[in-house]
Amino acid sequence: MWAGTTFRNSSGKIVGVHQKIDRIARRHVKKYLPREVPFPSITDILHFEGNNGPDGIKRKSPSKDEPWHYIDPSKPDDRVLINLINDHVHNLTQAIKNRDNERSAFEAAWLAHAVVDGLTPAHHFPLSDKIEELWGKPHHERVTIRDKAMIKGINRRDTLSKNWEYWGVGGVFSAHVAFEWRVAAAIARTKFDDIGLNANALREVEKKGFETVFMTMVHKINDMRMYEDFGESGWSRNLAARTKRTLVPRIARTVALAWYYSAYIAKEQA
Repeated sequence: MWAGTTFRNSSGKIVGVHQKIDRIARRHVKKYLPREVPFPSITDILHFEGNNGPDGIKRKSPSKDEPWHYIDPSKPDDRVLINLINDHVHNLTQAIKNRDNERSAFEAAWLAHAVVDGLTPAHHFPLSDKIEELWGKPHHERVTIRDKAMIKGINRRDTLSKNWEYWGVGGVFSAHVAFEWRVAAAIARTKFDDIGLNANALREVEKKGFETVFMTMVHKINDMRMYEDFGESGWSRNLAARTKRTLVPRIARTVALAWYYSAYIAKEQA
């Protein structure tokens, strides 16, 4: 999802979808967080978004320690993002137990970013396979900004063709960006007073653990086929309505549950 540009820390304040979802989730989870354990404020959490978030690494050090926030729901063994989320849950739990507010804020922000991306329909596209097809190497081997920005084909025609397929109108990347911009526009004026966060949802994550809850939601959102519908017919009122009514509330609820679960485990282990 869009988190603003990565040139200054406040760029996502107005149109940053990650920032908006974080605010929604923090507001709704507030009354459920255990009083015995500290949890970072939304101001502290948002400090580690935008330029200080996962997207900032893409500009500062391409492919070096850059988190991969894509998941293919059709591949049960695609666990790169799941393992990353589990690490953030563990680290956030430990930071809360240690009452380390700065580390808690960092882990809460990066955990939320990974969860949001993992539940974004555009991030269910098998991008790693497509990159390897077009670049001829895995995504993590594109180690410079130039390498990420330009596909080198076997000749001039092949170079133009492959770059157009990725960067051109209706291409892989442009479609991804267009979808996420439409989501940002659709939710700009919506407050999301109800995201379905309730006692039943809390008991479920306590019992099953966050990974199970997250993966259940990955498949629920993937089954909505929103990105496929966008690719076939473009953006529509129906997609905008589904974004506001179902997609974003589900994503925000899952972020809230990730934070709650970390705080809950920290309390249980205290």
